[in-house]
Amino acid sequence: MRALLILLVVVAIALIAGDRVAVGMAQNEIARQIAADYKLPHQPAVTIDGFPFLTQAVDGTYQNIDIRIGDWTDADISVNDLDVKLTGVSAPLGDVVNKRTANLTADTAIATARVPFDTVQRYAPAGVVESISDSPEGLRVAGTFPVAGIPVPATVFVTVAPTDDGIVVTPVSVQAAAGGPTVSLAAVSESLTFTIPLEKLPLGARVTSIQPAANGLHVTAEARAVRFSDLA
Repeated sequence: MRALLILLVVVAIALIAGDRVAVGMAQNEIARQIAADYKLPHQPAVTIDGFPFLTQAVDGTYQNIDIRIGDWTDADISVNDLDVKLTGVSAPLGDVVNKRTANLTADTAIATARVPFDTVQRYAPAGVVESISDSPEGLRVAGTFPVAGIPVPATVFVTVAPTDDGIVVTPVSVQAAAGGPTVSLAAVSESLTFTIPLEKLPLGARVTSIQPAANGLHVTAEARAVRFSDLA
């Protein structure tokens, strides 16, 4: 009986070790493919949740796959701390082995990322914005704004909202500089309404919510019925 128990323990350890080797290989392949598809400078960190992995692989379904990309740059914009969580992934083993993507799908892809304020400022009208920061009163933009052709210093509070083209920045109130002339919201709106192009996040995710913070805009994006053949 003791020998049998030892044998069972050894077999269990071997199965667990084999399972961990298999999941490591799968995670590395996913990371390699994403890095190639999106021309990333380094492979992302991929984690396939759930144990054992091999039963998921044979079944062809995975509950959660986490992809930590980190810094990501598109032709139009750069973001930091980009993470993507895939849920309800369907990947038949035969298609995975043969690297066929037509039948690989996910129910949802939820991406989170941070857009730093210096990136936001790049898309503001040239020569207008001096700084962008979060505050208890809201997202504030300090700068010099043209009013009837005259540059006037002021602080403008803005809102940010998702659109099909990315993130739209819209002025909602104005504080004139101490001792300076009054600046109307209408005058500022003409020069300070702009869009940050963030419509092409990996995995086809679209921005759904934006939360200003001390280090930038924390963005959440979602995609549903993701087809891996359409990602590159």
